[in-house]
Amino acid sequence: MKHFKTAMMFFALLAGPSLLALGTSKDAITNESLFSEGGIIGLIILSLVVVLALIIILLSRIGKLTFDLATRETKTRQQEIDEALETLSESQVDRLISRQNYFKFRVTGDELGGTEKPSDDRGLVSKLVKNLGPRITAEKRKNTTQASIEPEHRRLILGFIVTATFWLVFGSAIGEYLGIKFVAPELDKVSWLSFGRLRPVHTNTVFWGWASLGMIGLGYHVVPRTSNTNLFSYKIGWISLISINLAVILGNICLMAGINNGGGEYREYIWPVALLFATGLALTIYNYYQTIAKRKTTEIYVSNWYIMGAGIWTLILVTIAYLPFYQDGLGETIIQGYLMHQAVGMWFMTFTLGLVYYYLPRALNKPIYSYSLGVLAFWTQMLFYTLIGTHHFLFSPVPWWLQTVAIVFSIGMFIPVTAGTANFLLTIKGSWKMISDSYVLPFLFIGVIFYFVGSSQGSLQAFRFTSVIWHFTDFNVAHSHITMYGIISIFLWGFMYYLMPTITGRNPKEVLVGMHFWLAVIGLLLYVFPLMIGGTLKGLSWLNEEPFISSVVLMVPYWIWRAIGGSFMFLSHIVFAYNVYYMMKGPTLKIDNVK
Repeated sequence: MKHFKTAMMFFALLAGPSLLALGTSKDAITNESLFSEGGIIGLIILSLVVVLALIIILLSRIGKLTFDLATRETKTRQQEIDEALETLSESQVDRLISRQNYFKFRVTGDELGGTEKPSDDRGLVSKLVKNLGPRITAEKRKNTTQASIEPEHRRLILGFIVTATFWLVFGSAIGEYLGIKFVAPELDKVSWLSFGRLRPVHTNTVFWGWASLGMIGLGYHVVPRTSNTNLFSYKIGWISLISINLAVILGNICLMAGINNGGGEYREYIWPVALLFATGLALTIYNYYQTIAKRKTTEIYVSNWYIMGAGIWTLILVTIAYLPFYQDGLGETIIQGYLMHQAVGMWFMTFTLGLVYYYLPRALNKPIYSYSLGVLAFWTQMLFYTLIGTHHFLFSPVPWWLQTVAIVFSIGMFIPVTAGTANFLLTIKGSWKMISDSYVLPFLFIGVIFYFVGSSQGSLQAFRFTSVIWHFTDFNVAHSHITMYGIISIFLWGFMYYLMPTITGRNPKEVLVGMHFWLAVIGLLLYVFPLMIGGTLKGLSWLNEEPFISSVVLMVPYWIWRAIGGSFMFLSHIVFAYNVYYMMKGPTLKIDNVK
């Protein structure tokens, strides 16, 4: 009853302040209500932001579809009238003209139209639709030209995207299997399929296989474009691609065989494997640097600031994380927090934000709102993100002052997050209608929303009061999926849907892109909300000194929803993989020779 009451309080907040009075927990840690804490209230507000953003997109889609149906109905009636006129005799036509004179001062609605027979002498029309019946989905704007790009450059970018897509499907298949094992733990009895071995295979595959390769491949497009020059070396690019893929293959084989660096989460690969990844990363950053160095522009575009910053920080990060004299006692714990959080924030987040500063303006066909806001967000990201890893170890034997520094710097992260979010939304401002007309912009818009929500949630979790409830619970699993999936993956999909048609010459099928989007977003929500609620209940049960097995039992229904949400997400990845295959089948667009 106590757990049920707490869950009802959570939903009461979602429903509105008027329902808040339905109950407060008498079993709270203090006499104050659990939901009087700023961190909890902030979490609820952030959750509502996500729901509101999805409602906006859904309403825009419904409005677009309704408008299209009404327009097509009018055109259909006009077509029927035109066909009837063709059957009339001259006398009947004269009578109609005479009758029309009575209405000569009426606005007919076609004053801007013409009377000549339609023609397309310049080849501007790419598609002629004769079937004006209702459509299941609204028609989207498509790329109409294939960008001029060197064949070797195109193959390199596609090599990264295709291998990244493979690792996405493989890694999420492992995640799907693990989600099922939560509710069916006796599913197998094979050692190399145990949760302890497969879980790092899942996380490391989607981290270093899917997200890293996807980002680097997109970076190989953005860096030369924003530098207005050719890539420094295609050979180095291919070596880095092979090196990182080998690291993921060998690393996963080692993990499933029980050979791992067991002292660190997200660094389970043993050091020779990690060295392969670091080598590929170092070659990539060198390639980027040399390309930027021979740029034909005066300024270094803000995207390259983020991309180079992410690469340099990550090389430092990987080196420190594997130094042997840091691998004992509390030193290992502190370095673990340093790597775990900065792998997400200084590598994935920083690199992806650099890509946003290129692809969002390109998709909107307008410049970024403020270059200065971008620079402010960059430098504050570099400042505040470097010392927040220890907030994962509050109330541990780690020095109290170091924990406090991590909390203060976590709050400081509101500066780059707010600056970046404002810059992106102000860039979109005035172009909201384009979201319903595009299959790329919904991914980018939701990515921006999750960027604000997920990053702000991380800062709220850094408070000692919220951490004492949520740490070591399933709440952190929900948070990691909001950031790595809701931000990184959704952004990457939007970028790839924008880029691939321009270099392959083939647009994806709109219905399948829409299916991918909604399966991914709905699956993510079904995944994270139950885990946030269940994680809160689990933390409270521990603080109330209930038997540990009680927290396991209470999580079962939330783990079922985790498996359902994960299944939606996995299906979306299958659809995405097919879309990638479809876009690579062959060009259907004309070549744009403008570089």
